[in-house]
Amino acid sequence: MALIEGFRVQNLRALRDVTLGKLSTEQQGEPLSPFTVVIGKNGAGKSTLFDAFGFVADCLSTDVEGACDAKQRGGFERMRSLGTNDPMRFEIYYREAKNERPITYELAINLDGSSRPFVESEVLKQRRKGQKHGRPFPFLRLHHGKGKVWAGEEAVESVGVEEDRAQEDVELTDLRQLGIATLGTLKEHPRIKRFRDFLKGWFLSYFHPDAARSIPSAGAQRHLNIHGDNIGNVVQYMEREHKARFQSILDRIAKKIPGIATIRTIETQDKRVLLQFNDGAFADPFYAGQMSDGTLKTFAYLLLMEDPDPPPFICIEEPENGLYHRLLDSLASELRSHATGKKGAPQIFVTTHQPYFVDALSPNEVWILEKGIDGFSTIRRVSDLDLVKNLVDEGLPLGGLWYSDYLDAG
Repeated sequence: MALIEGFRVQNLRALRDVTLGKLSTEQQGEPLSPFTVVIGKNGAGKSTLFDAFGFVADCLSTDVEGACDAKQRGGFERMRSLGTNDPMRFEIYYREAKNERPITYELAINLDGSSRPFVESEVLKQRRKGQKHGRPFPFLRLHHGKGKVWAGEEAVESVGVEEDRAQEDVELTDLRQLGIATLGTLKEHPRIKRFRDFLKGWFLSYFHPDAARSIPSAGAQRHLNIHGDNIGNVVQYMEREHKARFQSILDRIAKKIPGIATIRTIETQDKRVLLQFNDGAFADPFYAGQMSDGTLKTFAYLLLMEDPDPPPFICIEEPENGLYHRLLDSLASELRSHATGKKGAPQIFVTTHQPYFVDALSPNEVWILEKGIDGFSTIRRVSDLDLVKNLVDEGLPLGGLWYSDYLDAG
């Protein structure tokens, strides 16, 4: 499973220039951990950082103009940091597998002469085989839709004639579409395709309990969607295709929320699906519309973690909302165990402002986002704070140290 080692965003609202982890140009940094959590006060920029991932993914699934104009964003000018005319920039540094050479994706988005957002530049680059130092070589480089692409699996691996043969000139007709969206569909560009598929597979959770209380049309579905309104359909699929996995979810949720004996689906006469919860203390079942926010969220997260074909990258914003505080340490442990466990597990990125959630984490997994007096955010890894590391080594919980302002004082 691919793993993001570093992410940089520039000129996005309060994130004037923020880097997490390791980049091709900043090799001294430590890579992001499989489970990464960002904490900070209200207004520090956690939601903007979460949406930075969502924005890049939306640029691929729609186009850059559609992504900017999404309801929660309000257009390019509302997104770009105040006081600058520079483009919004995003950089992803990742490996397709543990021992593979890292790949860098760079994206810049600006306004054209008609004040419409467009792809100003786009680069995919990687070091050649055996190259341990020096600049990575681009196998895709576009500026204003024009540039060069190197075809094939082994393109730009050596200097000379073979490289020239692999090189092609490219000119895109739609400057609002990402180059990887077009070129990634062509079989002669397998490396671009793999990155496109990786980005396309990202899962950003916009789960809302009210959506889970809806009554969808019947029909099994393999994956939970970002809003969670197909939770009943996924239960239908798990009941039918993965009984052991589904029983594991039931066993775990029973430990977290006493009284939940079984969860199953009922198909109505008009071919809709009801999610039914049975409590051992009552003869009659409860339905999703009657369940608490916390029960539905806990169930949805466990269902997501038991996906037989999980997404490579999962983002969850403030999973603590609606959950009893004693569930938070357990949920954090579940997510962490899932991300760091078996081979092929997804990388998980979470934002939170709940110390109980942070209690289950180690300093290298946590980043603190702070807003400076200039109105722009800065970020640092908690493991860089020697005092905090020493206190955690002595047995003090990280969330408690955050609550006591030790992280702010670092």
